[in-house]
Amino acid sequence: MSKKNPVRTFFASVKLAIVLLVLISMASILGTLIPQQEAAGPFINRLSPSVADILRGLQLFNIFHSPWFIILLALLALNLVVCSLNRVPLAWTRFRQKSEPDRDDLFETIPPDQVVVKETSLSEETDRLEKLLGKKDRVGRKDMDDRSYLYVEKGAYSYFGVYCVHLSILVMMAGVIIGSFLGFEGYMDITEGESSAVVALQGGRGAKNLDFAIRCDRFFIDFYENGAPKTYRSDLTFLKAGSTVQSSSVLVNHPASFAGMRFYQASYGMIPTGDPVMTVALDDKKIKDVQVAVGMEFEIPEKKAKVEMTRVEENLMGMGPAVKLSIQSPAGHIQFWVFQAIEQIMQANPGILEQVTLFNPGLFEPYVFSLGQAGSRYYTGLQVTRDPGVPVVAAGAALMMIGLMIVFFCSHRQIWIRLDTRGEKTRISITGKSNRDAVGLNREIRKLLDAVILNRESAT
Repeated sequence: MSKKNPVRTFFASVKLAIVLLVLISMASILGTLIPQQEAAGPFINRLSPSVADILRGLQLFNIFHSPWFIILLALLALNLVVCSLNRVPLAWTRFRQKSEPDRDDLFETIPPDQVVVKETSLSEETDRLEKLLGKKDRVGRKDMDDRSYLYVEKGAYSYFGVYCVHLSILVMMAGVIIGSFLGFEGYMDITEGESSAVVALQGGRGAKNLDFAIRCDRFFIDFYENGAPKTYRSDLTFLKAGSTVQSSSVLVNHPASFAGMRFYQASYGMIPTGDPVMTVALDDKKIKDVQVAVGMEFEIPEKKAKVEMTRVEENLMGMGPAVKLSIQSPAGHIQFWVFQAIEQIMQANPGILEQVTLFNPGLFEPYVFSLGQAGSRYYTGLQVTRDPGVPVVAAGAALMMIGLMIVFFCSHRQIWIRLDTRGEKTRISITGKSNRDAVGLNREIRKLLDAVILNRESAT
């Protein structure tokens, strides 16, 4: 007896596979609960420096790209390969092994209800059964003077179902590794009417130049009544050597695909194309435009008023750009804020101008002040991903489905039929074996017996 290799035995162990699966599952759960990569920033800020250093040292903020997680996957792959190599030869032997039709030993203990006596001759009944079985399966036959044997089998390939599952796991692992090393994820902002061919890679890993350009032809946004964005869409054109190759519209959860990459609508915003402008209107008629700057002064002669811009904010209290005005007139001194997005603010907060008079741009009656840009355009924020491992993972998933179907719904079934003469009659005995699913085998034998009995009934 040959001595087993302890190393090979260890890597082929089912216990090792279970331990590795548990560790990988725990790591995946941690990777779901703990924010990863860029998303981990706010979470790290809430931790003490010592705890953050420990978690960072364990690479728990980038679990799925950490060396220890890749080592766990590699060990599981090695376990599957060694386990399969150890057991495939036996499965191949069983697959190739063919049984003889005349297995009298199998008929010694069959129950009486698996025996049928027919009025027809031996040769006639053997031919009839061979034809019946031959509709679906290849039939083995052996004839003797006073008896005949029929043998049929199917599903021998079921021995390989589990190895199909093993292979599918290896293929999906390969797809994940391909995606990790050859894929990327990044972002790009494109101003409406302009184009870009540079992707800023995630995690501050620099930029990637594309061999094509993307132009944002139009950015469209629709708002709810409260001022919140309802939907936004980017109409993109993909260009190569200055020529249009593809035009696509990108919405939230409706990405576009080009050159093996996917482009998702991630964000949007506005950029000024000129200096901010303060507009003074009377009875909905513009009477003055003034460039915005801290300390800027101008007059409203009709009211003998002097207006000064005392503060300029890009995003006051999260409500957008605003300018604080100080107005001195014979009627007194007043101060108030002028917001660029005052209409959206009023829609989101009905009655705010009555509650907070400092936000009322018409506080200096009868004039109304508004803040705008000499020019502004939208820009679209796109998330760009390329994962060449996706087709490989999809192929692995399909292979796993096939393997699981074979494992759970297929079996190697062998059926033997012995026919022998009893005077002028023929006795038919049916038995079988299955590597699993004994209930299915018994059901198949019953169907065969019913077919034999019906054959006799129809003959009479």
